[in-house]
Amino acid sequence: MSSVSNPALKYAFACLCAGLAFADVHAGDTAGTVKTVKGAVHVERAGKSTGVAVGSEIQGRDRIVTGADSSVGITLRDNTQLSAGANSVLDLNKFAFDTTTHDGALDATVRRGSLAVISGKLAKANPDAVRFNTPTSTLGVRGTEFIIEVGDNGEDAR
Repeated sequence: MSSVSNPALKYAFACLCAGLAFADVHAGDTAGTVKTVKGAVHVERAGKSTGVAVGSEIQGRDRIVTGADSSVGITLRDNTQLSAGANSVLDLNKFAFDTTTHDGALDATVRRGSLAVISGKLAKANPDAVRFNTPTSTLGVRGTEFIIEVGDNGEDAR
C-alpha cells in the first residue's frame, strides 16, 4: 500500500499546504512590529480601532494614533525604525518589501505630530521607493535619519 493513496495522509498534507499558504499570505500583510509603547496608542484598521502593545503587528494600510503624553516605536520588516511622538497620526499608506531583492515601496503620511525615522534596507537599496508625506509636502528619502513634525492644524512645523 502506497502512503500517497492513504486518505488520512492526503488530508493531512492538504491541511498542511493550506496552512502554509495562509501563513505566507498573512506574513505579506505584516509591515512591522510594535517594539515600544508609552501611554495610549491605537491602530485603526478596516474601520476598527485596536489598542497596541509591544509585539503587536502593524499592517501596510494601518493608521497609528498616539494620545497625549504617548509614543510608539515600530520596526518595519526592512528594519526601518519609526518613532511617533505624542498626539501623532501616522497613515501607513503602503508597505511592500521583498526580503531577497530588497525591492518594494514605503509610502506614509504624517497627518499630525512627530515622526522620527531611521531608514532600513528598502531606502538603502532604492531611495526613490520611499516617500513620506505631510499635509503640505512630500519628502523623498536621501538620508538615513530624519524627523518630521506637523502642527495641530496639519501644517508642517519648522
